[in-house]
Amino acid sequence: MATRTRRSQRRTEALSRERIVEAAVELLDTAGEGGLTFRALTERLATGPGAIYWHVANKGELLDAATDAVVATALTIEPAESPGSPQDEIRAVALGLFESIDEHPWLATQLATQLSRSPWGSVTPRIFESIGRRVRALGVPEGNWFTATSALMHYILGAAGQNAANARVLGPKVDRAEFLDAVSTTWEELDPDDYPFTRAVADQVREHDDREQFLAGIDLVLAGITALHPPS
Repeated sequence: MATRTRRSQRRTEALSRERIVEAAVELLDTAGEGGLTFRALTERLATGPGAIYWHVANKGELLDAATDAVVATALTIEPAESPGSPQDEIRAVALGLFESIDEHPWLATQLATQLSRSPWGSVTPRIFESIGRRVRALGVPEGNWFTATSALMHYILGAAGQNAANARVLGPKVDRAEFLDAVSTTWEELDPDDYPFTRAVADQVREHDDREQFLAGIDLVLAGITALHPPS
């Protein structure tokens, strides 16, 4: 009996929470939220459900942990990627989240869920802290920290989430260039009296790059923040 107990403890110790979360992220990436089940997880990890439940109580906790792990990695800025200015660091943070949301199709939905339903969890403060420290370094007055940080956070997650949703709806079989060309052509054919502006920018739709457009939006938000709150 004691021998079986020691073996069970060794298996539990060998199967760490980090490995479980890593396997959960892999399942989410390949099969989506619906494919993340404890049965699929036990098969991937070649273990029993008890070893998993020892570390994670339920699927909700597992989703939270997977989201937090991916976000933590996305927010890690290597010294070589950080030139030092707060503006450049905010761009690096934003791009890290943008690329992570693009890489993990399930992440945008989980971020929206956690930000609205459980902002007291680990994910919201982690993102807010990462952006907020840089906002403070911009010289923004303390009374405006929350508003400026919120504006950046909402733009980053909203734009990145929409980009990921577009890619998910189109799917891998749709050629992006052909799709944008079709949109641009349709806009160019709109009634010039009703849609003069939309017709004028139609060609820009055809040529735009999602990543560059996202970073240009970050620059617009930063320009507004620094214009309203110039460093003293």
